Amino acid sequence: MFVSAEIIAIVLSAVGLLLTLGGTMVAGFAWCVRRSDRVEERLGARIDGVEERLGARIDAVAADTTELKIAMARIEGPQRHLIVAAR
Repeated sequence: MFVSAEIIAIVLSAVGLLLTLGGTMVAGFAWCVRRSDRVEERLGARIDGVEERLGARIDAVAADTTELKIAMARIEGPQRHLIVAAR
């Protein structure tokens, strides 16, 4: 069986092209994964910071609400009786 040099060149070129395209696709996918991991880390840090600030604000509002409830209870509470000194 005789295979011409042109057929061998075409087959080798096709294999080389497929390997090149496959390697490029793998490298591109790896770059996308690596980049998304970096974005995820930065986004996670940013979300943690927002959660901490939000938690502090909620605690401050809770403290203000407690103080407001105490003040309202004092205003709406029973009337204070004046103690009048006997003459």
